[in-house]
This record gives sequence, C-alpha cells and structure tokens, in this order.
Amino acid sequence: MRRGIAATALVASIALAATACGGSDSGSGKSDGPVTITWWDTSNATNEAPTYKALVAKFEAANKNVKVKYVNVPFDQAQNKFDTAAGSKGAPDVLRSEVGWTPAFAKKGYFLPLDGTEALADQAKFKSNLITQAQYDGKTYGVPLVTDTLALVYNKALFKQAGITQAPTTWDELKTDAATIKAKAEVDGYWGSTQAYYAQTFLYGEGTDTVDASAKKITVDSAAAKKAYGTWLSLFSGTGLHKADTTADAYAHIQDAFVNGKVAAIIQGPWEITNFYKGSAFKDKSNLGIATIPAGSTGKSGAPTGGHNLSVYAGSDSAHQKAALEFVNFMTSAASQSTIALKNSTLPTRDDAYTAAVKSDPGIAGFQSVLGAAQPRPALAEYSSLWGPLDTELPKVAGGKESLDKGLSNAELAIAKLVPDFSK
Repeated sequence: MRRGIAATALVASIALAATACGGSDSGSGKSDGPVTITWWDTSNATNEAPTYKALVAKFEAANKNVKVKYVNVPFDQAQNKFDTAAGSKGAPDVLRSEVGWTPAFAKKGYFLPLDGTEALADQAKFKSNLITQAQYDGKTYGVPLVTDTLALVYNKALFKQAGITQAPTTWDELKTDAATIKAKAEVDGYWGSTQAYYAQTFLYGEGTDTVDASAKKITVDSAAAKKAYGTWLSLFSGTGLHKADTTADAYAHIQDAFVNGKVAAIIQGPWEITNFYKGSAFKDKSNLGIATIPAGSTGKSGAPTGGHNLSVYAGSDSAHQKAALEFVNFMTSAASQSTIALKNSTLPTRDDAYTAAVKSDPGIAGFQSVLGAAQPRPALAEYSSLWGPLDTELPKVAGGKESLDKGLSNAELAIAKLVPDFSK
C-alpha cells in the first residue's frame, strides 16, 4: 500500500467518469459480442501499471468473450472515488482494493461475496491469514493479489563502514547505531516518518493499537500508546537521527535520501523495492538490507499486514459479474502473481507463486522473511480510517507545534466520532 504517497501520475476525472461504467456499459452485455468490464487499478502508474496492462492483454487473448477497460487511479484518490461511484451505481466492475477498504466497502454492500465463485476456486492455495483479512461478517469479499508489510530497510555498506555487522533489534540499539553511523560514515543513521501507518509499528511494540476492537474500546490515548508514541517521537532528535519532515513531500524526501545513500536506514514496504534498485546506493541489489522492525519495551516487534485484494462490484449485472469473476481468477493465479512479482518486486499471496526465480530477488526474499512478524488488522470496517486523525495530529507533535498528550487527546476525540459505539 502507498500510504500518503503523492500520485505519480494524474488521472483526469473526466476519464474516470467515462470508464466507471460498472455493468452499464452500453451494448457490452449483448450475447452476440464480448462483455466489456472496467478495472480500476491503483498500482504505481510508472513502475507497476505496465505489468498489469500486459496481463490484461494476455487475459483478453485467452478470453475472447471479455474485454477489459483498464484505468489506473491514483491510490490516494481511489477510495473516495470508488465510494462516490458505487453510491451512484456507476462503479467499475473490479477494484484493486487496499485490504483496509475491503471490509468498509463490504459493509456498505458495494462488493460481491466471492465464496463459492470462480474467483476463489483456488482459495486453499492462498495464505489463510490473507483470506481472513479479505472477509467481513463471515463472507469473503476480495481475492488477495499482493501482500506487504513494513521492515527496517538499511544500507549494508554504510553499516559496514561504521563497523556495524547486523541490523538493530531494539529502538535503543537503533539510536546507538545511528550515532555511530553519523560519526564514522558522516550521514544520518535513521530518518523516521510522521505518517500514522508507519508509527503503527511502535504501538505493536508496546502490545497495543489505536483501538481494541474486541473490547470496543479506544486505546490511542492509553498509557501503552503514549509510551509507544513517546519512543516514536524520540527518534526525531539525537545524533544521527534526522529531524521530522512535516512537509507534504516528506515521503519523497525520505525515500530519495535513502536510495542515494544520504541516510542509512528507514522504515519502508516492498512496494518501493523497484525504486530502491534505481537509486545510486543500490545499483548492487545485495546492498539492500531488510530486517524486522525493532522491538518495543515489551520485546514485541511487528508491522501492519497490508496489501491489495481484487474485489467485484455488487452493482454490476450478472454478465459483467461473471466476466469479472473470470478476470479476478486469472489475475490472482499463481502464474500471474509470479509474473507480477518478477516484474514489480511485490509479494505474492499464495505459496505456489513463490518460484525459485521469484525468491532470487533479494528484496522479495528479504520482505518474505519478515512477513511472520506482520500483524493482521482487526475485522473492523472503520479501522483504516482511524489513521486519518493521527495523520493530522502526529506531524504537529513531531514538528513541535503541540504536545504528545494534546495530539493523542485530539486524535481520541476524532476517532470517537468514527466509532461512536466504542468507549474511551
């Protein structure tokens, strides 16, 4: 998932309106011609979309009865655009849905249950936790296409230059390593993000979360959460620790510094693997180090399980739904996922897609090794929206414009409006 990343390509709203036809594409459902379905793909338009376009062409060649209108929608716009389109019965037949969106749209009745359909014919071959994450209220509303999590990615050469032989396993070790790297390699050792999704790892390290879904309680302002965010905040000041970047382009600044060897370590996901390799610091792919997120005071380490599912619009007619199910089955097959992994360096969601060729990519192999520490999100339709208030407050806290206590208190009040039946 690209959390808060500025779109790499703009898609004009008029183009979306023209292609967001759902099952209403005039003439496309006639029995004497192919059915035309629309797919909104939310992948990176520059690095990933060409692979998906090629697979669409391959699908059409093998399925003469189906045509696919491919539309690349910037990730940071897609959720709201689909919500609007589905509410007016004009949504695309297939959506590349971020895992957090899936239960939210399922709750609204926008997604078709896929249990027992062609789309899930290979259900047993997918990682079971990813199928679970695609479910809501006992039904499955998405087929996992790619998965991801966060890891501590680091520049092995800079660590070696500083005499450090392995990645830090705790935040205190990271602080020590950052100071050593600054002294010996003359670059910052670590640059953290102010985005809530990245700060989530600190909550897991203290055994807590923004909410306790099972107890229906808001925990973002709890003692454990304050400890977690206190650790997060402490990593913006100190020798070798880059100060917080609270600008709109912070993500790009951090990424650029890392790939060009100007900072030794950051927290990042596998969706940036191809961009890592384009940087001057990682022309030699083996220089990219990938390690589990450092542990918190509880000794626990973890990061959110992310990724994307392919979901089918419930408002399409039967002909479009049938074609959409065939398309989803093809795109999530072992062969397609292997192709996607090899071309885009993303992580497959089924074990039979991890071929020897796929695992030869050090980035994929590295992230695969940290998936075991990934923590699935609770089955709460509103869960992903809970990061919104924190994305407002955390940059203020990191930038010194308000205290941590004030920021978390404000976030708690905003989250309470999103889950009004939860207690504080």
